[in-house]
Amino acid sequence: MFDRFASRGLGIDLGTASTLVFIPGKGIVLNEPTVVAFDVKSKHVIAVGKEAKQMLGRTPDTIRAIRPMRDGVIANFEAVEELLKQFIMRVKVSGLFAKPRVVVAVPSGTTDVERRAVRDSVEHAGASEAWLVLEPVASAIGAGLEIDSSFGNMIIDIGGGTTEIAVIALSNIVCNESIRVAGDEMNLAVVDHLKKKYNLLIGESTGEAIKIEIGSAALSKEEKSMEVRGRDAIGGLPKAIKINSKEIREALQAPITEIIRAIKLALEKTPPELSSDIIEQGITLTGGGSLLNGLGGLISKETGLIVKTVDNPIECVVKGTGKVLEKFEKYRDILV
Repeated sequence: MFDRFASRGLGIDLGTASTLVFIPGKGIVLNEPTVVAFDVKSKHVIAVGKEAKQMLGRTPDTIRAIRPMRDGVIANFEAVEELLKQFIMRVKVSGLFAKPRVVVAVPSGTTDVERRAVRDSVEHAGASEAWLVLEPVASAIGAGLEIDSSFGNMIIDIGGGTTEIAVIALSNIVCNESIRVAGDEMNLAVVDHLKKKYNLLIGESTGEAIKIEIGSAALSKEEKSMEVRGRDAIGGLPKAIKINSKEIREALQAPITEIIRAIKLALEKTPPELSSDIIEQGITLTGGGSLLNGLGGLISKETGLIVKTVDNPIECVVKGTGKVLEKFEKYRDILV
């Protein structure tokens, strides 16, 4: 049975790429891109989520579509506030009170000012109160790890804006690395590659589509290719080229190397007893970035450790916030 807190609460994963909302007893009720479109003159919000994402790179001068979160933190406070207002209204929380209580995940590397901005934004959007939980902790809970035991668990959550790496024991982060290199940096690496090699200009959304379609972290048995359309940087005319997975893998090498370097740094800081646990338990890989073909195998090769990717890795963080709501008294001490 849920406690009184959970019955009128929301768990939110306010991500750079996507925002997910969890209601205890119902599960994930919303999964939308973190994008806002508004009228340039009036500042009136025209669309949020999927509808706004379809406008990215396609709007006239009178409309602007933006991603208000960058590197896991708020880049546009007003836009995030409006996005959250509309998302909270969509899920129609029922209960005695019109305003829900909210548990929202934040990157472990954020500053006090950045965390306060998230809390204020959530409260201004209609929450009665906002509680923060660190993303690697929420992800570990959502992945089903026993974080309250003395046994060490290592979690790597590769999101859109940040990669969160943490070793957790006794419900606390023992050591961690939080870097602002993740899915977005991979997308930009693809965009930059096509610009430098082919003088082809494409948007971030196209870069993401290429990464998903033919991107990989390591050599695979099946090499793929695809046609990409954009604008010629020199002549200015529409242009189409054919690219293959080998060159995209090379383009992704820089951000992937940064992620592996951070993983090794976290392992170097891990106490010996917990290192022994990680050898036995392995590393749990979550987040949308973990879906990149061959990434888990590459991390395993570079670290010599077992790497496990969970089912539905994109949902781990928001499921973790939901479990915190369901057992709020148990998890109260881990909230920021």
